[in-house]
Amino acid sequence: MDKTDIKNLSLDDLEGFLLGLGKERYRAKQIFKWLYQKGAGSFEEMTNLSKEFRRELAERAAISMLTPERVEVSSDGTKKYLFLLEDGASVESVLIPEEGRATLCISSQVGCAMGCRFCLTGTFNLQRNLQCSEIVNQVCAIRESENITNVVLMGMGEPLANLSNVVRALNILISPDGFQISNRRVTVSTCGLVPEMESLGRAVTVNLAVSLNATTDEQRDILMPINKKYPIAALLDACRNFPLPNRRMITIEYVMIRGLNDSLDDAKRLVKLLRGIPVKVNLIPFNEFDGCDFRSPLQEAIDHFHRYLLDKNITVITRASRGGDISAACGQLKAKLEKTVQGGTHGNI
Repeated sequence: MDKTDIKNLSLDDLEGFLLGLGKERYRAKQIFKWLYQKGAGSFEEMTNLSKEFRRELAERAAISMLTPERVEVSSDGTKKYLFLLEDGASVESVLIPEEGRATLCISSQVGCAMGCRFCLTGTFNLQRNLQCSEIVNQVCAIRESENITNVVLMGMGEPLANLSNVVRALNILISPDGFQISNRRVTVSTCGLVPEMESLGRAVTVNLAVSLNATTDEQRDILMPINKKYPIAALLDACRNFPLPNRRMITIEYVMIRGLNDSLDDAKRLVKLLRGIPVKVNLIPFNEFDGCDFRSPLQEAIDHFHRYLLDKNITVITRASRGGDISAACGQLKAKLEKTVQGGTHGNI
């Protein structure tokens, strides 16, 4: 009999599973707290359950875990983790420490099907979706030794292309009986899957980040194939209609690429496009990688762009490049591992 990976179950799912065993609903919350607050790796550790109940659980269910295959630590404190999955596939997570907080960037797929040209992960193509357990286990593994305050799904993969597993994982992250992370500190990033944005907003309350990266459809068609299906106007309409709690904003991610989308004219068009949408803008200087012809923008272009948005009363942050000495861009550590295995050696963080 195949055992149920208990970390693939939401709290409601776990209640149903336990009812099938003739157990009380409240036991689900007890087990959740053992898994996500106390880091239990076995049912035997769950000492407020009877020995018979623990034995029965061990016969019917399993508790999966992830252990980093490789960890790289940057001089700026950024840590990059590579995880090998049960089928031999690999994914990455990045911990970014800042004053007063530590943000963990996690993956939702092995590879990615979106094909964004500025993203190294897109060169791996999509292998498969991550299960809910594989998403939450990235947090479990790193939380053992690190104090994580924020979680962002901005690692490998398009989260909204794996919506059911991602929503289940999000609910575990923000559950009072799960990780207990405030929904204000959890963010999902998308390249612009318009129907799934609406579904996400109905299913769970978290922050939304949208990867825009262009101010005309002609530009975005070059950078992001998804734009041919959901062009800028449709994407921004979905942003306007996204259910936001009071005083929340959508984050607009804008990867700046030299000579393509980093001009003052682009900044002017961006201001017009975002009019009427509660947004803050993250400017992300392109992080160069082998095999891509795009180049990082000049500092002067970044400064002019940033200043123009500020002058137009748009909240804007230029994201400093982190972990430049440790393969911190999404996919770089995976690529290094795969070259090693073969005999040789998203995104932008």
